[in-house]
Order: sequence, then C-alpha cells, then structure tokens
Amino acid sequence: MAVVSIEARPQLLRDLPLLAVAVVWGSSFWAVRQVAEDRTVVAVLVLRFGVVLPVLGVVAWRRLRGLSFAQWGGGAVLGVVLGAVFLLETYGVVHTSATNAGLVISLTMVFTPLAEAVLRRSAPPVGFLAAVGVSVLGVALLTGLRAPSVGDLLVLGAAVARTVNVLATARLRSVRGVDALALTWVQLAFATVVFALAAPFAGPSPLAVAASFDAARWGLLLYLSLLCTLFAFFVQLWAVRATSPSRVSLLLGTEPLWAALCGVLLAGDRPGRLALLGAVAVLVGTEWGRRRAPRFPAAGRELVNEGSSGRHSGSTGRVRSTTT
Repeated sequence: MAVVSIEARPQLLRDLPLLAVAVVWGSSFWAVRQVAEDRTVVAVLVLRFGVVLPVLGVVAWRRLRGLSFAQWGGGAVLGVVLGAVFLLETYGVVHTSATNAGLVISLTMVFTPLAEAVLRRSAPPVGFLAAVGVSVLGVALLTGLRAPSVGDLLVLGAAVARTVNVLATARLRSVRGVDALALTWVQLAFATVVFALAAPFAGPSPLAVAASFDAARWGLLLYLSLLCTLFAFFVQLWAVRATSPSRVSLLLGTEPLWAALCGVLLAGDRPGRLALLGAVAVLVGTEWGRRRAPRFPAAGRELVNEGSSGRHSGSTGRVRSTTT
C-alpha cells in the first residue's frame, strides 16, 4: 500500500476540502430535482436562500456596514443577474436530467473566456477555439443530435447568464476591491428579493411549500443551503490563502464529472452510447478549454481565468461563484 510522505500530506489535506466542494456542487443537480417541481421552483429558491442569508449576514455584518451606496448598487445589479441565473438553472434542472444539467452548465468554462476575448477584441488561441468546438459537439451528442429539450435550453441560458455575471463582476468599477463575503451577501439578498417578488405569480407560496415538505426534502434543502452555498464559499475563502489559484481551479473544475456520476448513480440516468460520447466530449472540451483559455491582464483576470468554470453565486477577487 502506498504511503503518503510527510511532504505530501499538507497538500493532500488542502486538496480534500476543495474536492468536497466539487462533489457537493456536482450532486446539487440531483438534489434540486428531488426538492423542486415546476410549480415550486421560485418558492424553493426563496426558502433556500432564506436559510443562507441570516447565517451569512451575521458573519458579514461589519463588512456590510462599510459598503458605500455605489457598492450596494453594484451588488444589487449583480444580484438581479444572479437571480436570473438561479431561475434559469433551477427550472432547467427540473425539465432535464441531472447529468445533462451538470454537463451543459459547465460550458461556462469556455463561454467566459470566449466572451472576454470578444469584449477585448482579441483572437483566442486556436487550441481554445478547438476546445469550444469539442464542448459544443458534446452537448449536441448529449441531446442525441436532436433539438434540445426545454430543460437543456434553460440550463444553456443559465450558463450564458453566469458568464454575464462573472464578466460584470470583473468589470463593474463600483464592486472592484469589495470584500468577497459582503458582495456575495448583497448579491444573494437582491436575488432573493427577485424570487420573493416573483413568488405570488409562480405557484404556491414559500410558506405553503415549506409546510408540505417532509423530513427528507427539508434535509435536501438544508444540504443545498448549508453545504452547496455556505460550506463552498468559506472553503474557497480559505483555499485562496492556503493553495494556489491554479490548483483551486483544477479541483473545482472536476464538478461536471461528479454531476455526471451523481446523475447515473443517484438519479438513475441511463444515457445511451451517443449521450455517453457527448458527456466525455463535454468533459474533455471544458477541461481543455479551461487549460487553454486566453490569459488577460487587468481587473477581470482572476475572475476569468479562475472563475471561468463559473459557479453559481457571485463573488469577487479570487473566489469563484459558490452556489447552484
């Protein structure tokens, strides 16, 4: 049996929390499908972040008090975009398989640096463009070379909205240099306001949905709130100081693989041979694209290069998005 050297142990211990984040993110697509239905998506989102915001707010209180009016405004704008990400993604997950959702959303890895290159009027490397092509081909194979389902299109829209969120976070002057914890709370708060305003028109009220949940669904809702959001966020804050940005990106970039495994093992997805080939193509293409993505200087660099595999809530600096 292999023995881990003393020198390797600290790195291994630093890697395990990040790998755990990738696993819970990958499993979140399955968890969402167990908790939410078409008529309860908005109510579930209100409940999910209604749990997160008070806890995160207690920790972030002093930092929130230091934000200027402009910083609150910038966070509010990003929060509305983030709300669109959650709505598109959650509705999409409800209408497609957990495997497809986890793989399609990973296209953010290639969309973000591609969009940044367009904005900068800079030609991406040929290798990166090839990776984009492989990823898109993979999605086509996932859908069986037929018209994608409504769920697949909604998740694809969520990937585009995530890209907008990442680029806007990098480019909005009002949020540059803002503490990651404070900015994340503001974004989540304004996204939750969007959900709360939409709730009366989107199905049962959050209170009615909460009353209908059994212990299993409450457990999954808390899993999404506490592990997929709070745990993930604080692990990333710690990882920024404990390990290298490239290693953070590498480990968190394994999320699509865990999403596919959870889809097969937990959700009972049974993709055919063509879909399996598509899944492999998406995994290869997005990882290849992450490695070959153009590197840009200036304010957006950290978010584009490390956050290009973009994960779910807004943050700033070196912390990637954190929620599903």
